[in-house]
Formats: sequence, C-alpha cells, structure tokens
Amino acid sequence: MELDKKKKIIIAVTAVVLITILFIVYMLSENNNNQMEFEELISENNSAEIKETDMKENNTTGAENIDQEDITMGNAMLENGNDNVIKIYIHITGEVKKPGVVQLNLGDRIIDAIEKAGGETKQADLSQVNLAYKVEDGQKIYIPNKNEKISEYIWSGNGDNNSDSNLNNKEQKEGNKVNINTASQSELDGLPGIGPALAQRIIDFRKENGEFKSIEDIQNVKGIGNSKFEDIKEDICV
Repeated sequence: MELDKKKKIIIAVTAVVLITILFIVYMLSENNNNQMEFEELISENNSAEIKETDMKENNTTGAENIDQEDITMGNAMLENGNDNVIKIYIHITGEVKKPGVVQLNLGDRIIDAIEKAGGETKQADLSQVNLAYKVEDGQKIYIPNKNEKISEYIWSGNGDNNSDSNLNNKEQKEGNKVNINTASQSELDGLPGIGPALAQRIIDFRKENGEFKSIEDIQNVKGIGNSKFEDIKEDICV
C-alpha cells in the first residue's frame, strides 16, 4: 500500500512539474509573439511616417517648381508685352536740356517727351504748353522760354503748324517759312538780305552751338542785327 502511495505522489509531482514547464513555455512563446507584433507595428508606423514625409517633400518641391515656372512665364509674358508696344518718334526743341528726336510709346504726352529730352531748362515757360496733349509720330514740339509769347508749339508730320487751340485741320502758314535749324544754304540765301556767305555763317553757327531755340536767337550770328532780323522774322521759324 505504501508503494502505491509513493507512485501516486511521484506521478502527481511529475505532472505538476510538466504542467509548470508547459505553462512557462507557453508564456515565453506568447511574449515572443507579442514582441514580434509590437516590432512589426512600430516598423509599419515608421514606414508610414517616412512615406508621409516623402509625400510632403515631393509636394513642396512640386509647388516650388510650379511657382518658379509661373514666375518665369509671367516675366516672359511681360517682356513680350513690352515688345508689342508701338514706338513713335517726335522732334522736341526749345527750352529742353537735350533737344532732338526722342522715342516715345504710342499714347505718350508732351510731358513724357520733355522727360525724354532731359527735362525742361530753368528758362522754360510750361504754362504756354498743354503738357497733357498726346503726341503723334513725326510731330515737332517747341518749348518756349519765359521771354517770349507763342500761340503755336506743335508741328505735324507734314510741316504744318498747329496750336493747342487750333488742333483741327485749319490751314497754317508756318509750313511755308524757312526753318533756320534745318534749312540748306540755298534756302537761307533766299531770305531777304541774306546772301550765300551769311547763309553759310548761319549753318556754321548752328553746327557749333546747336539748334536755335527761337527765331530771335539768329541775331547771335555775326552780321544779323536788329534791322536784318526785322526783315526776315516773318519768313523764318524753328
């Protein structure tokens, strides 16, 4: 009887040990599985974050590229637009710092022409000029000085004079006058009391000193006094 009891005790102890070992093995296995699942979850999260970061970077780069392309295209359109502006040329004389032919845009005004010619001089009388008047290709503009009174300061492309109050098709007499800034020797020679020698002297004077700003300035030429000026003043212009 005692032998049977000992066997039963040994069997029971053995069973308990085996169960304990199996339980331990099971728990270790579960821990390993949980650890693997945890690591896989972390790995998946990391991959998702990397992908999200890459997408943000790609989107940012794409936006920068688009912005740069838009800017480049916009600049090109502006440049092409400037190329399409219609250019005109007018001749401006009188009390400006750089008289001569200047280039303007279609629709520009007399004030723009003055700025292109370096601005007005200290002697300019702008009150006699309509600065807002739109100039046309081929016109000639004269800016008067403070010592003269004029009614005409715009010449059209065909040489006819136009005053601000007479911008219609009224016939002007100025086109028949001799322009002392552009006239040839033979044209000057045709003026009353002006011979070939004096005509050449007028041409030499304007070459050395620039254009005459007013008809009165021709008296600065040696040989043309008050008397001779009175004889020709109705026949000349600048």
